[in-house]
Amino acid sequence: MLPNISSKLLQAFVALADCRHFTRAAERCHLSQSAFSAVIQKLEAALNAKLVERDTRNVMLTVEGEMFVEVARGLLADMEAAFGNLSDHVARRKGRVAIAALPSLAANGLPAVIAEYRASYPGVKVQLHDALSDQCLHLLRQGKVDLAITAPSARLAEFDTRVLCSDPFYLVCRRDHALARKRRVQLADLAGCELIHLAKSTSVRQHVDRLMQGVVVRDSGLEVEHLATVAGLIEHGLGVALVPALTLFQFKKLDLVAVPLAAGQPERPILLAMPRTLSVAARGMLELIELRLGSGGG
Repeated sequence: MLPNISSKLLQAFVALADCRHFTRAAERCHLSQSAFSAVIQKLEAALNAKLVERDTRNVMLTVEGEMFVEVARGLLADMEAAFGNLSDHVARRKGRVAIAALPSLAANGLPAVIAEYRASYPGVKVQLHDALSDQCLHLLRQGKVDLAITAPSARLAEFDTRVLCSDPFYLVCRRDHALARKRRVQLADLAGCELIHLAKSTSVRQHVDRLMQGVVVRDSGLEVEHLATVAGLIEHGLGVALVPALTLFQFKKLDLVAVPLAAGQPERPILLAMPRTLSVAARGMLELIELRLGSGGG
């Protein structure tokens, strides 16, 4: 039969082993000296072993006491870890976690993560905002979201950030386009092509403008807000587009070709931004996003 030993008895004995003095150990445990002595006696009775040698000045642990103090420390550490894990689990049973994400990730990748998270923590309400980079950061700054998945910005300094993954760019064109048969495309190959642009407010457009510096292309006159519109315009021979890999799912239903840019071209970093502190529910979502969507993730 296991002895009836509480954490209070264990904590008192560890305090005595550390202090080697009844008065100081009693003060550490917020007990009177007589009450503290009674606790140690109760522990010895429960174990049926003498744990300490007492005299007027010193406290010495017996051989059994030296053995048991390591057991006591281990038991207390295990209890603390167990209750910490339980508290985290209970905290994730209720609550809310809100995410702002670039539309490409909000539509492709993140839904699977949210579904997995909700299966594990059905009591936590998950909110998702699909938004461009500036709006993602605006929502984070207002405290309306816990996490933002966004592109690089000069406005990130106030947040904790980490790189989630890198997003390489592809040329999307019709199958009958002169570049469609290439295995990889050099930026110089795009000279003279009609380029369809996304709006200047998008992180995709800002990255494309940097990539295309020095390359002379024909102005298609077409600048649109949505990738579905880009796909439709390409399908009808009105131009080509440079888009990141995370958006290619938007083009799969049409008879279009996606050709990767040549190795060594700058990729678009995708960042996770968050406030300095996160709730337990938000930390759980952060861990899952990094596991499933991060570079090298599942």
